[in-house]
Amino acid sequence: MRYMIMMDYGGVESDTEPMDRWTPDEIRAHIAFQQALNAELVERGELVGGEGLASPDRAKFVVSDGVSAPVVTDGPYPEGKELLAGYWLVDVESEDRAIEIAAKASAAPAQGGRPIKQRIEVREVMAAPSPDQ
Repeated sequence: MRYMIMMDYGGVESDTEPMDRWTPDEIRAHIAFQQALNAELVERGELVGGEGLASPDRAKFVVSDGVSAPVVTDGPYPEGKELLAGYWLVDVESEDRAIEIAAKASAAPAQGGRPIKQRIEVREVMAAPSPDQ
């Protein structure tokens, strides 16, 4: 079963400051944790792909009607509350395993080594219907 495990910017349930206020050692510890998690997923044959994303202030929103030139605006919109920070695409045996990975990611070290308690979304990747259906 394939799952997209998505990490949001913000939305932490701890008293953690934004990462731009962390010490270099705290940032290194957080990144090392993420790299170790990726290595574990590779070793288990579960990681299909994953990346961290540029900050939301570098996002572009594109809308097109398929005829006219697309409308491209800078993001995020001020009312946007949930923006993707990064993701893992995993192929695992069960939803329980996907949730286990998400829980581990949510507990990544933050300031002072405390768990960040970041909100992680888990969604099953749906297969496209076959053309003859």
